[in-house]
Amino acid sequence: MEKLQYLGQKMKIYVSEIHRYGTDAVLLADFSMPKNGDKACDFGTGCGIIPLMWRLNGSKCDITAVDISRDACLLAEKSVSENGLKDIKIINGDLRNPKTVGGSGVFDVVSMNPPYKAATDGVMSENSERRTARHEVECTIEDLCAAAARLLRFGGKLCICQRPERLADIICAMRAAKIEPKRLRLVCQRRGGVPKLILVEGRLGSKSGLAHMPPLYIEKDDGGVSEEIARIYGEYYIESGDKNER
Repeated sequence: MEKLQYLGQKMKIYVSEIHRYGTDAVLLADFSMPKNGDKACDFGTGCGIIPLMWRLNGSKCDITAVDISRDACLLAEKSVSENGLKDIKIINGDLRNPKTVGGSGVFDVVSMNPPYKAATDGVMSENSERRTARHEVECTIEDLCAAAARLLRFGGKLCICQRPERLADIICAMRAAKIEPKRLRLVCQRRGGVPKLILVEGRLGSKSGLAHMPPLYIEKDDGGVSEEIARIYGEYYIESGDKNER
């Protein structure tokens, strides 16, 4: 069942029980924000939250969004139409196929909120779309990095979020694709807590040197959301559940 949610500044997004978004996608959209004039591609776009957040926050970039799920693409297309954003291109295709987006070395930014679990990790959902979103059955970290390396211009950035325990997998996959990890940010619920999410940026063809950004805290010490989260969320609040539960 679909429903329309308010994002802020008169922008709205269609979500469904299967294709929704959570805190991780919102934080990744902020972390990966393209510059004006950039060409950006969002892999596994789902309901299209990351491209919509880029537009909501004023990025005048050229946006392509890709998803292997036809249902997800139809949902994202409805949101694009609802908001009159004719300049966001939605592609239903497999990011592993070089013909899906076409061209090489054309993007300044590639983002993805990928499946968090390896194909052998935990119990898989019987629903094929949930299974694809949560487990690396259709796209591994290695697939993601290889596709990004093909599409990024030299020096272009790949930004992803993942569970902290998979940091080594991310670094190995990026370097195998000649994408050098350059920025790392840990996301914690509150000060003193262990990270629940990591945000990683890699640059194609860059020299080594990883910058550790200050931790991002979801909550203030005395309760309530932190100032940074309030800035990122703006005038809306997520009602759709949190994909960190994947």
